[in-house]
Amino acid sequence: MRRTPQAAAQLLQALQQDHLRRTRRSIERHADPVSTVQPVVEGRVRLNFCGNDYLGLARDPRLAQALAAAAGQWGLGSGASHLVSGHSRAHHALEERLADFTGREAALLFSTGYMANVGVVSALVSRGELVLQDRLNHASLLDGALLSGARLLRYRHGAVDEAARRLDASDARGRLLATDGVFSMDGDIAPVAALAQLAQRRSAWLLVDDAHGLGVLGGQGGGALELAGLSAQQVPLLVGTLGKAFGCSGAFVAGDRDLIDCVMQRARSYVYTTALPPALAAAAVTAVDLAATEGWRRSRVAELVARFRSGAQREGLPLGDSQTPIQPLLLGDPARALAASQQLWDAGFWVTAIRAPTVPRGTERLRVTLSAAHTEAQVDALVTALAQAIRATAVAA
Repeated sequence: MRRTPQAAAQLLQALQQDHLRRTRRSIERHADPVSTVQPVVEGRVRLNFCGNDYLGLARDPRLAQALAAAAGQWGLGSGASHLVSGHSRAHHALEERLADFTGREAALLFSTGYMANVGVVSALVSRGELVLQDRLNHASLLDGALLSGARLLRYRHGAVDEAARRLDASDARGRLLATDGVFSMDGDIAPVAALAQLAQRRSAWLLVDDAHGLGVLGGQGGGALELAGLSAQQVPLLVGTLGKAFGCSGAFVAGDRDLIDCVMQRARSYVYTTALPPALAAAAVTAVDLAATEGWRRSRVAELVARFRSGAQREGLPLGDSQTPIQPLLLGDPARALAASQQLWDAGFWVTAIRAPTVPRGTERLRVTLSAAHTEAQVDALVTALAQAIRATAVAA
């Protein structure tokens, strides 16, 4: 069919009819200067239970102070790509801090997590090679494989045995095995130890995107890899973001010096884009320091996760199998997910309905996320509101 303005309108109408059209809500302000969970939208305060600010750092005044001080020194924009004239000492200091935090020789900054994954995958494999990925990996990992020209194969979620069979059946000269560390929509943790053993036995690179685990999981905030006791040698490529647990913006890949240098030379999403603002990089160093030293934040969010799951199980809610701050409630129908989300919104809770293509059809859900900034009373109130919304939409269905 020829693509015309009319065709675009028809596409939007089809999305609307299938309950798949997305909309945005704009935050007007936060309820107070350090509020991470009470944004004001449409003139009302809502409790935010769908963001990724797991440690409650996004509006910590110390980050704002670090950003303001660095902006006074560096100004705002970097003015160029890293490889032209945009790489400042502030960027370099952040890369060194991230390498230290992750226990690796070097780290490379990217402007976004999406750009990091697209850049790393396409930098390391090409036509005639293989990328093998978990079926529920983030879209950026999948898109990186498609852009690389390598053959993309996917295995059933968490199925290490199937991944092994697919690697055994491949005679590709180069092979990259990639997985999320914590899966962003399900909240479960990848079998990274088994995947590391598999990659080592089959002479494949292993890439773990631990965007939702770093800073949150493990005694030191080392994420899924710390929980599994895996070394830098066992997982040569680690991708992380600064916009979730660290409360800032940007992303990075960490590994040994030669590997990171190779990514720097070849990743188009690094080479051909303007560097992050140096002031933001300086503030991110403070964020990493706080995440590393204020272990109470990890303990706090873990306690709230346990409290939420206990209450949700008591109410008989359709919980997914997750021990992380990402708590999916599976409803299985886009219209029902939207209706439940709207009822929660009206009651003062912001919980987004997640629908295809973000998740497979038939697994539509509410995605609840918890932060160290939430209180026990807020979590208890959410459980009560969820029970009411889910029961009401079940009757309507």
